[in-house]
Amino acid sequence: MNNRGIIFDLDGTLLNTLQDLADTVNSVLKSRGWTTHPVDAYRNFVGDGLTMLIRRAVPGDVQDQVVINECIQAAREEYSRRWANKTAPYPGVLHALEDLDRKGVPMAVLSNKPHEATLHTVGHFFPDGYFQVVQGALPNGAVKPDPEPALEVAARMGLQPDQVYFLGDSNVDMFTANSAGMTALGAAWGFRGKDELLKAGAHYILETPEEIPGYF
Repeated sequence: MNNRGIIFDLDGTLLNTLQDLADTVNSVLKSRGWTTHPVDAYRNFVGDGLTMLIRRAVPGDVQDQVVINECIQAAREEYSRRWANKTAPYPGVLHALEDLDRKGVPMAVLSNKPHEATLHTVGHFFPDGYFQVVQGALPNGAVKPDPEPALEVAARMGLQPDQVYFLGDSNVDMFTANSAGMTALGAAWGFRGKDELLKAGAHYILETPEEIPGYF
């Protein structure tokens, strides 16, 4: 293969953020007297950005856009207080990044988190500056599974799409990789699991982060 670089998804791939996300949204739901969800339910709520996370979590009969917007804003404020409480890199991620860095592999992060939150999160948990590009969701910009952000990141890395691995834990990431003409790597340790990744077009499944450097 001609692959020279890698783009990582963030939540569920590099970082286990599930508990902090669940605590955040459950706090918003509880404040309105709505039913909260078990943490595992959030495995299927996340992946398409904050707006979709809120829409999936609120009761089905809540259709008022004003109310939904209020919940989104409340979740942003709540997450700003909780984002690092229980979040941590998955075991093996830091060693894999160190190995890739030693090999001189270009690396980037592409998340559907808001851009500023993505920059802040990556800077906090990965202060060693492994990534050439860190990009989150921009206001009015395309988000995964639209291939446009992935193609922009690859261009900023100085790579063609067919030179890039795209590693993620969800169908959204696999759709993104395939639409962008990249090699789709599925992170089986993440939020969604192997079956979803294979059905969504993963070219390869990785069981642990320690396997990542072996692709270069």
